Amino acid sequence: MKDILHPLCLVIAGMGSLFLLRDLGKSRRDPALIALAFTYGFSALSYVISLTWVWVRIDGTLGVPNIAVPLAQSCVVFVLALQATVLAHWSKPMAEARRRGRLLLTAAAAVIVAMAVLFVFLTPAAQRPTDFSLYYAHDPFFQAYLTLYIATYTVAEVYLARSCWKYARTASNPSIARGLRLIAVGAVITLGYSVIRIGAVLGAVFGFSVQSLDPYAWLCGDIGAALTQVGYFLPTLGSRSTAVRDWTTAHLRYRRLRPLWAAMDQADPGIALRRPARQREDILRGRSADFPLLRRRVEIRGGQKVLRRYLDPAVRAEAETRRATEGLTGETFAAAVTADQITDALARHRAGDPVEGPADYADAELPLTTPDDELLHLERVAAFFTPPGTEPPAASGTRSASSGART
Repeated sequence: MKDILHPLCLVIAGMGSLFLLRDLGKSRRDPALIALAFTYGFSALSYVISLTWVWVRIDGTLGVPNIAVPLAQSCVVFVLALQATVLAHWSKPMAEARRRGRLLLTAAAAVIVAMAVLFVFLTPAAQRPTDFSLYYAHDPFFQAYLTLYIATYTVAEVYLARSCWKYARTASNPSIARGLRLIAVGAVITLGYSVIRIGAVLGAVFGFSVQSLDPYAWLCGDIGAALTQVGYFLPTLGSRSTAVRDWTTAHLRYRRLRPLWAAMDQADPGIALRRPARQREDILRGRSADFPLLRRRVEIRGGQKVLRRYLDPAVRAEAETRRATEGLTGETFAAAVTADQITDALARHRAGDPVEGPADYADAELPLTTPDDELLHLERVAAFFTPPGTEPPAASGTRSASSGART
């Protein structure tokens, strides 16, 4: 059972460790992220050491039978301390979280030293990679060793379950709340491992056997640990998903604004301070579109200012009547009329035909208080925008007056 479940848990822990280690270069000052990365690292190491073929190889290399046991379980003790440290950083002020983290790691080191001393006194020297706990259950030193390890394990898991369930109720971030609840469930399941292992010690003292339950001990331990690992990873996955969504949304917005921007850029290349890079290249290189999108917003607004003296009041009146007939209202109505005005203004700009008494843009009075509001509005304008044809706009009374004044 161990060699079936451990590889699956190893995949989860290994992927989590590699994923987080990649982020450490960007967030070296985030103690919670560092602790979480080491949590996955030690967890993966414990699974590797516990695999039968690795266990045998380590014993043969070091020349000490079953030395893989304290090595793997020392990794688990560090995992328990680091998990509680991560939780402290998620729920406590920084100073208190750091203090608690140092205390937890010191306690973990003390437990590991005590386990090492007790392990040295084990009398039988047979290598038992599959049933170590049951085989040594009669040894008093192993009973003390296992009691210390399981007591540490149980206390840590009970603390984890209670704390995570408590903090999940007050977590404002849904992914953090779900992760904490999953950690709590996983911690409760791992208690089945504790019960069976303590049962082996009690059985050796009182004359009963729990050998038939050994597969269930591994089952509870590995399933509970896997759920705990996934639970810790959910907030990170949630933030990463948000980042991916924001990255994708920015590129989509940048793409949607391109026809409107390109028409204005063609009319007056001076609106662009520098030529933009190809979006396809930015996407392939994983570059963000946040700054190019900000620049595109500013350049489109600059283009609107350039076209300001080409806004025909008659065109705005006709566009308002037509768009109202289509049933448009509010911000959508203003965006559609503005798009019609820009189309006509671009044609007039091409023909060199400014208006003597230009109108205002239909969106001039919209309460666009944030850059995101403005981007959303420009997307609406771009959706209604149609580039002007090659023919100049139809003559109107306003345009005739302005044309008559020109020489």
